[in-house]
Amino acid sequence: MSLIGETTGTPVGEIIKDTTDASFIADVIEASKTQPVIVDFWAPWCGPCRQLGPALEKAVTAAKGKVKLVKVDIDKNPAYAGQLRVQSIPAVFAFVDGKPVDGFMGALPDSQVRDFVDKLVKAAGVAGASPLDALLSLARESLELGDLGGAAQAYAQALQADPGNLKALGGLAKVYMATGDAERAGEVLAMAPEGAKDPDLDGVRAALALAAEAPSETAPFEARLAADADDHAARFELARAFAGRQQLDRAADHLLTIIEKDRAWNDEAARKQLLTVFEAAGPMSEVARNGRRRLSSILFS
Repeated sequence: MSLIGETTGTPVGEIIKDTTDASFIADVIEASKTQPVIVDFWAPWCGPCRQLGPALEKAVTAAKGKVKLVKVDIDKNPAYAGQLRVQSIPAVFAFVDGKPVDGFMGALPDSQVRDFVDKLVKAAGVAGASPLDALLSLARESLELGDLGGAAQAYAQALQADPGNLKALGGLAKVYMATGDAERAGEVLAMAPEGAKDPDLDGVRAALALAAEAPSETAPFEARLAADADDHAARFELARAFAGRQQLDRAADHLLTIIEKDRAWNDEAARKQLLTVFEAAGPMSEVARNGRRRLSSILFS
């Protein structure tokens, strides 16, 4: 009879289960390539095993699927206990990516068992993770790498799982803005609840506002600047044109040049526009970080 059933009543399933030497590869080695697996080597006659078992099951259950517990009765299944050189029981091993990465022998207090499980989850990088979190992380990484198609697909899959997810809506809208499709970006924004706050949503709103007010041509303003580098009005309009085209780094450069030459020009219009450019780019973007450093240098020099 399973020790799990004897001690806690926890059903054998996907999170906590018994295994054998025959299924050890599938239940532990292969399974640990997708999430951490804790292996508890025990025996029915072992008193400390009966003490440790419930604590392990409780800690693994509390992890809510981020780690699995697999139990091995070494009397019936001695092969892998021998390979791992188990000298005494209970013996506990943590597997990640098919390999043992941590472990302990003997019964531990409940608090130390919880710490062991928590440490494993965090070390494996899955603390708080879920399939939706993984999709959003993949989408964000694709967007940052410029893989707009991959980002769009991942955000769309996230929205299928959670149609109201603000990060997925904001991310997908940002993808459409990056492709120059402001209309589709606006449609995605409209799917978010009124007043919803998210950095990507706010960024796309700012980008749409910049696009709506942007001049369609740059040549006239470039000509004026070529004739007079201190024509702030021409430089400001040129910055608006670049911002409307999502060339935010060029827009920020022109706005910072105006601030550097005349901070108060036109009731600080350049500084106000620059803040909108930073919002459209994203607070952690290179445009915003570099722009803020340059702005601080100008203001406090």
